[in-house]
Amino acid sequence: MRLRNTVAAALGALLLSAALPTSPAAAATGDFAYTYVGLNGLNLRGELNDPNSRECINIPETVGSVLPAFAPRNFTTSTATVFLDADCDGDTYYVMEPGKRLGDRLRLRSVIFS
Repeated sequence: MRLRNTVAAALGALLLSAALPTSPAAAATGDFAYTYVGLNGLNLRGELNDPNSRECINIPETVGSVLPAFAPRNFTTSTATVFLDADCDGDTYYVMEPGKRLGDRLRLRSVIFS
C-alpha cells in the first residue's frame, strides 16, 4: 500500500512539473509608450516593445536624468504598474490596465508588467 502511494505521489509530481511553464518570464505582447524630455528640451516618445513580464524595467531615458518620463500608454496585453521611483520602488505607483492612457501629470521612472 505504501509503495502504491509513493508511486502515485511521484507520478503526480512529475505531471505537475511538466505542466509548469519553462521560461521564467513571459513577454507582455504589445507596446508600452511614454513621453520624456530629450537633451534638446523637446518632448520625445519612447517605447518598450513586448516587455518581459514580472521583471522591473527602468525607463531607459530617465536613468541618470533629473526628469522622469510622463504620459504613459499601456498598449500591451498585460497590466502595467508604473512607479515614480526607479527599480519599481517607493510608495508612489499607479496600476494601468491594458489599453489605458494616462495624462501628462503622471510621472514614472520604472514599470513592471503582470
